Amino acid sequence: MTSRIAARFSACAAENRPALVTFVMAGDPDPVASQAILDALPGAGADVIELGMPFSDPMADGPVIQLAGQRALANGQTLDKTLGMVSAFRKSDDATPIVLMGYYNPIYSYGVDAFLDAALDAGVDGLIIVDLPPEEDSELCLPALDKGLNFIRLTTPTTDDRRLPAVLKNTSGFVYYVSMTGITGAAIKSLSAVGEAVTRIKGHTDLPVAVGFGIKTAEDAELIGRDADGVVVGSALCQAVASSLDDNKATERTVPALTGLVKELAAGVRRARSAA
Repeated sequence: MTSRIAARFSACAAENRPALVTFVMAGDPDPVASQAILDALPGAGADVIELGMPFSDPMADGPVIQLAGQRALANGQTLDKTLGMVSAFRKSDDATPIVLMGYYNPIYSYGVDAFLDAALDAGVDGLIIVDLPPEEDSELCLPALDKGLNFIRLTTPTTDDRRLPAVLKNTSGFVYYVSMTGITGAAIKSLSAVGEAVTRIKGHTDLPVAVGFGIKTAEDAELIGRDADGVVVGSALCQAVASSLDDNKATERTVPALTGLVKELAAGVRRARSAA
């Protein structure tokens, strides 16, 4: 059976364009607004959704995503509620892939087997767990694969050709290339270096390669999308939510601010190959 992730990347490739992968934080700014945001993403042009699992010590995240997680936690977001969001989303959308992204601690606390079963029941397609290296695959990666969940691995500019096979060994769904060293939200310094890195990774795998970190605008998405199979945007979307809030509370501008930016980014990825 073809996974939702494989089917979606295949469909985008058939349209000769990269997939738009959007990251939003579960529970930000509150449970009701967050569900409305999640439900609105496919209609705005998101091809794949990364749903952040808020955590109190997000070591790889920049200030914008950290604050999104803090708002979510302050409003009582839990892992169970995040899975509940996916279940609610699946009542009206059975095609758009959802990948849970975050850190291992909440999953460990929940219990790995119980979490994987609950994630599958909710309709989750894959996991990105940024603080579990390949050496720890027995903790979560292999059990997830055994149950049919994709496990997406991060590669970085420092992942050389000697390290890459180990990173890719149990990766499935797609490969997430982090375009820079450092945290989310910084700016990409060299588009040519990103293109070269994507080409190098593709020499080691047949999986789609999505590029994230530093992509903020439709123009960024268009340029990165010339080489990448997917374009990942997170901090810019979390900032759009933050900028719409009034005293950290959702307003009538919150969902439109998010979907408006997603529509612009979707237009950018659709121009990527035609402009190359």
